[in-house]
Amino acid sequence: MTTRSRLRALLPDLAPWKASVDFRRLWMSGLISNFGSFLTFVALPVQLKELTGSAAAVGAIGAVELVPLVVCGLYGGALADAFDKRKLILWTEAGQGLLSALLLLNALLPHPAVWPLYAVAALSSALVSVQRPALDSLWPRIVAHDDLPAAASLNSLRWTVGGVAGPAVAGLVVAYAGLGWAYAADLATFAVSVAYVVRIAASPAAHEAVRPSLRSIAEGARYAWSRKELLGTYAIDLAAMFLAMPLAVLPFLADDLDAEWSLGLMYAAVPFGSLLVSLTGGWASRVHRHGRMVVLSAAGWGLAVAAAGVVGDVWLVLLFLTVAGGCDMVSGIFRSAMWNQTIPDELRGRLAGIELLSYSVGPTVGQVRSGGFAAWWGVRASVFSGGLLCAGAVGLLALCLPRLMAYDVRTNEHAVRLRDQRAAAAEALSG
Repeated sequence: MTTRSRLRALLPDLAPWKASVDFRRLWMSGLISNFGSFLTFVALPVQLKELTGSAAAVGAIGAVELVPLVVCGLYGGALADAFDKRKLILWTEAGQGLLSALLLLNALLPHPAVWPLYAVAALSSALVSVQRPALDSLWPRIVAHDDLPAAASLNSLRWTVGGVAGPAVAGLVVAYAGLGWAYAADLATFAVSVAYVVRIAASPAAHEAVRPSLRSIAEGARYAWSRKELLGTYAIDLAAMFLAMPLAVLPFLADDLDAEWSLGLMYAAVPFGSLLVSLTGGWASRVHRHGRMVVLSAAGWGLAVAAAGVVGDVWLVLLFLTVAGGCDMVSGIFRSAMWNQTIPDELRGRLAGIELLSYSVGPTVGQVRSGGFAAWWGVRASVFSGGLLCAGAVGLLALCLPRLMAYDVRTNEHAVRLRDQRAAAAEALSG
């Protein structure tokens, strides 16, 4: 293989983008709204820090997001299986835009209040929790089965572009233009995003769909419990995000390093590492032992975060946060591939709701943990200890989860069954 061929093999696989117009529209919608959301992601904790001066108050954002996340995530999964997925995505996206407008109005007051920041954080958590199961369960419908790992890589690219550009721009906008401009830009991006979602084809519930209820949610939970390799992905991600998510304390870490100018770069460093992986993600389609990659990359995330808490040079902190972001993206790509290639369509929304809890509850509660630890023992001790605990927890879980470590997409019974079903359906349509 020539050097040019090797480099080409690293580039993202564009098969989903070329084959599906709905994939392209949904991808563009997410790219634009993610950029705006990351503006608010930086602006909101900065505003709380300015209004309260408390690391615990900033970390409490995670506490107010937790209950809506759990309740609406589980119920949102049932809604995604029972109703049109496009409509759920459309209305929740519009709702997010209204919340950005409320943040803007509060920021323009002579004396902005603290409580609206927590209220909007809670409501936003509820809307995202309803939207994500519908969004996650829609991808397998608009992307060919074998292209799902490539779609996961491209979706990560969509997220990381916004994650890099949004915080970097937000740091400048907040410092030189003010918080109101960050919220206004977020509002504008939601308007554009809604225009894209409107053009996506309807995605109604499957014929065998059941009405949203506690029984239907329990059915999804029983299926997840029966799939130990899926449980492994949930447990690994929960441990990694709960123990080693440092984002809530980054404003205080920048102060501790006497580098307030670096805050936007710190927020951008994790998604920048993810972006580097996404841009060179062509290799992901050639990996088959997805479970092992989830374990190794989650352990790498913890070690990199621990290193960021030890070093005293801001550029080294940025380097280790970038490495952590790359590890997190590798884990995310292969978790997504395992989920999308093995879960039946009629259960996809409810399992997506459980997945939402695994990758969202961890960071949400992790903000409370890191903020509380920083208030008690210091910012850098909070970051360092969390990273080490994460690496240790992931290693212990790997020993307890042999099915996760043994997972191979070529031979896993659930992956093979779903691949055959989709191939048969495609053949029936072409015939």
